[in-house]
Amino acid sequence: MQTIGVDVGGTFTDLVFCDLKTGTLAIHKVSTTPHDPSEGVLTGIRELCQQNSIDPGGIRYVFHGTTTATNAVLENKGAKAGIITNHGFRDIVHIGRHQRVEHYSIMQELPWQSRPLVQRRYRKTVGGRLAPPTGHELEPLDEDAVRRAAQELKAEGVEAVAICFLFSYLNPSHELRAKAIVTEVMPDAFVTTSSFLSPQFREFERFTTASLAAFIGPKVGRYIDHLDGALHDSGISGDLRIMASNGGVATPTMVTEKPALTLLSGLVAGVLGGAWVGELAGRRRLITFDIGGTSADIGIVIDGTFAETDSRSTSIAGFPLLMPMLDIHTIGAGGGSIAYVDRGGAFRVGPQSAGAVPGPAAYGRGGDRPTVTDANLVLGRLDPDDFLGGSMALDVDAARRVIGTLATELGLPLNDAAEGVLTILNANMANAIRSRTVQKGIDPRGFALVAFGGAGPLHGAEVAAMLGIPEVIVPPHPGITSAVGLLTTDLKYDTIRTQFQVSDAVDLDRLNRDCRDMQAELAAQFEADKIPAQDVTYRRVGDLRYVGQGYELKIPLPDGTIDAAGLARIWAAFHKAHAAEYGHAFEASPIEIVNIRVSGAGVMPKLARPPTPSGGSLEAAHLRTSPCVFRVDGVLKSFETPVYQRAKLPVQQRFDGPAIILQKDSTTVVPPRTAAIVDDTGNIIITLGEPA
Repeated sequence: MQTIGVDVGGTFTDLVFCDLKTGTLAIHKVSTTPHDPSEGVLTGIRELCQQNSIDPGGIRYVFHGTTTATNAVLENKGAKAGIITNHGFRDIVHIGRHQRVEHYSIMQELPWQSRPLVQRRYRKTVGGRLAPPTGHELEPLDEDAVRRAAQELKAEGVEAVAICFLFSYLNPSHELRAKAIVTEVMPDAFVTTSSFLSPQFREFERFTTASLAAFIGPKVGRYIDHLDGALHDSGISGDLRIMASNGGVATPTMVTEKPALTLLSGLVAGVLGGAWVGELAGRRRLITFDIGGTSADIGIVIDGTFAETDSRSTSIAGFPLLMPMLDIHTIGAGGGSIAYVDRGGAFRVGPQSAGAVPGPAAYGRGGDRPTVTDANLVLGRLDPDDFLGGSMALDVDAARRVIGTLATELGLPLNDAAEGVLTILNANMANAIRSRTVQKGIDPRGFALVAFGGAGPLHGAEVAAMLGIPEVIVPPHPGITSAVGLLTTDLKYDTIRTQFQVSDAVDLDRLNRDCRDMQAELAAQFEADKIPAQDVTYRRVGDLRYVGQGYELKIPLPDGTIDAAGLARIWAAFHKAHAAEYGHAFEASPIEIVNIRVSGAGVMPKLARPPTPSGGSLEAAHLRTSPCVFRVDGVLKSFETPVYQRAKLPVQQRFDGPAIILQKDSTTVVPPRTAAIVDDTGNIIITLGEPA
């Protein structure tokens, strides 16, 4: 079976081909085409197939990580969307929860107010009301009002409508009927309901989730439909699968119905790829560190389990989101990040990026501002004649010119300014890792840092040194590790139901019935996707809290029928988890089951363990010796640094830094006072010694 993984980044689109039968692996990289990402995807697949004599007709799956939804929200370039909701609740998505994002700042930027997904004039209200605890009807839906609202939205040119009613998570009937009416009036519009996307309590977050889906729905739908059709037109008869924010992949149909599934599509694959690499290296506690041209993405993996967001902190561009997502922290720090002096005279790097066009000055495409790539080139850490395997020459003079301009503005020598760019960038990334480790009670010194992306291996060792991390793992193909991650996951779906059951009065019949019904719902979806029942596994989780709390912890629930003994084990697990998270537990207090979740994973073909590389010798790998600048003991020094070709490095032979290791998709920097070795799966393991 043959598969292709395609990951679209801000600067490059990365591709990996795998023949699961023979173990053949081929990689390719093309420039991202921001005006139409599918153009870069199709170009990359065509070139990959041509260069490696691959028959497109033999490809069974194309796994794709896309930033279409993410960029639409970040750039505020979504559809003209509308909302239909209950009388009196038009402004729920504007009011929010009266929470201050920055507690001590007099300048609060609330995205749902400053850049709303749905303008107020497109938020319509209608009669009809459901009520807890069962979702029974207090007032029938005013169908004529729904029809009038749809007609008004259509006349205004609205492309997408989110239907959001109170307590629809208990009873979706009003939302379903309203959707049918709106679809009848607006047959070409994207129409969704909050109960379909996220059937759980917390109306502000649920309404905002539906608004996000409406905002991105038309754009995502057009992109996926176009790409799916274009792939088949190019001779690929296999199926397209899209990376989802929950760490699995989904079908095009599911993604077009639930476009919010893809809000982290372009980021999640990197965590999966980093985890796969770490597992091959025998490491179970990992920090994945993906630096591309535009951003750096950080994830945490402990014993094969990915850190997930909770309902209180799940957001995209500041908008709260009630969807399962891996906990990935992103900052504007990458190879294209622009260095500058702000109006207050401070030296800053990012978050602005030169992107793919015009790119860094060294690319020779018209870029005229200093970037991280230019700084690395000035310091000798990039080879101007062997960038991207020699397919792209870098202009050293252009890099020196823009870094020189920055140096003059700062009053620093050229190398000091260039090294300052890297130090600031590395510090920003180290602080981002601290926010996901130290600030959550996790000591990063007990982890290995998996550095990948086009720029990850350039900066990984120095960032690790700032954090006291003892080891850095650089994958065999760091520039396409996110694309590799696409080939390591399963088809995954999630569902949720709100319970509100207290420990001293749990209705076990209802709890077990809901678990069975939710699993049956997922099973039907997998059957529709032609996944055999024996290839599907399920996982149950409960959102639990002490009665009176406003936040929950996720606790695993047992398979099968839950009885009194099973409940006792659940309560004990919650007390233990609460003590671990917050340092205390209230074992005499009643516990509340707020939500139950069921996740299903359908097995997809995956990458096999790579063979041990044949390797060579340090002498054979040595290309030349070049001057390279590093800071040691607080002083900038130029080292005559060996430059190696990665493919010819020996296996299990240690060599000391400084060293530069070249390959087509990335460059690895081994700084002074570190050592490196290639393990039997092809990873470079950099061991840090005394801090430089």
